[in-house]
Amino acid sequence: MRMCVFTPSDELALEVLTASEITGEKLWRMPMEESYWESMKSGVADMVNTGAHQGDAINAALFLKQFVDKEVQWMHIDMVGPVWNYRSDSATGFGVATLVEWVLSHSPFALIYMPHIKCNII
Repeated sequence: MRMCVFTPSDELALEVLTASEITGEKLWRMPMEESYWESMKSGVADMVNTGAHQGDAINAALFLKQFVDKEVQWMHIDMVGPVWNYRSDSATGFGVATLVEWVLSHSPFALIYMPHIKCNII
């Protein structure tokens, strides 16, 4: 299983992909395909919140991009597929370990007092 990630920041992508390698969860960086933005334009509003059916994850990332300051690093993580087990009708928790690993890598407390803590998936 893989989660798709979209970000205009190479630095943030590298950080989160590194965290995913540590945890063993697989992420896949996808392109921010600007041509999809055309399907989100509106004649009566600034934009619509859905684009054409193809590229739903890209459309979501492009929609979010409209509300984030250009100086802010951000990422859209599309995890709808791998986080739910339809056979058992329960959540898998996929992606949580990567996000915790990334947060801990930015925490001065964790780096000083808990350098041995890693969120590896068993």
